[in-house]
Amino acid sequence: MIAAHDLSPAELAALLHFHADAGVDWLLEDQPLDRFAEFAAARPARPMQGQETGAAARQPVQRPMERSDTPQHSPQQQPKRQAPARGAPPAPAIQQNVAMPDEQAVAAARFAAESARSLAELKTALEGFSGCNLKNSARSTIFTQGDPASPVMILGPMPDADDDREGLPFAGKTGLLLDRMLAAIGLERSTIMLGNVVPWRPPGNRPPTQAEMDICRPFIERQIALAEPKHLLLLGNFTARFFFGGTGTIHTMRGQWRDVAAGHLVLPALASLHPQELLNAPASKSLAWQDLLAFQAKVTQG
Repeated sequence: MIAAHDLSPAELAALLHFHADAGVDWLLEDQPLDRFAEFAAARPARPMQGQETGAAARQPVQRPMERSDTPQHSPQQQPKRQAPARGAPPAPAIQQNVAMPDEQAVAAARFAAESARSLAELKTALEGFSGCNLKNSARSTIFTQGDPASPVMILGPMPDADDDREGLPFAGKTGLLLDRMLAAIGLERSTIMLGNVVPWRPPGNRPPTQAEMDICRPFIERQIALAEPKHLLLLGNFTARFFFGGTGTIHTMRGQWRDVAAGHLVLPALASLHPQELLNAPASKSLAWQDLLAFQAKVTQG
């Protein structure tokens, strides 16, 4: 096994990127734990788990740190066991994340979203909402960012590992590709609204469940209603199904303008391929370019 100190800085960086892509988010515990103190505290209870009898039970066990030439003590001279240090932290308790029933969570999400009268209030409400289990495993709550006065809003599905780590929508390689795609039609992320349908990264980048989608829906619809964009660009298969419904693929839904309702607002939306799909299949870039040109033409018309 290769030790960390045998790797070059470039190899170490590549190894960290590999772990990040595999879904490893934490390398250290939040609080320091004294494992030696935990072991010492658990030793007195061990004889109760298995009753040892006979000579084996009376046989003194040589400790790993004792020298083989240490003289044996008589029963009267046996050294006393040291009690665990008083300041040692107790063994960490396993916390159970108890979630409210799905119906109550959806109702709570709807109430929190509808109570917000601005995007700032909605962001605060979303960050304080605890009715979705996705929040328990995510590092960041990803809220739509950019210019609230922009007539353009672009939405992706859910945060990936880079988004969750940076706390930004469309970070990492997908974000760099999206920036180039936007620049090709005269847009940039600072002049539009950019976000995700689901604000928390699911564990291992798995697809959200139907219950999780229902809980997140009031928040993203309220973001659209408060921002009041004129044009919506939906990236990826999940995002298109979320707003359009049905079970079609992005290749059957892309390039078609459809109306999307969000609260009191009804606006035209166009679906296209997600930047990650273009990284996986570069041949599809020509299809995405056709969609971008159609979107640019619609935005130019006003």
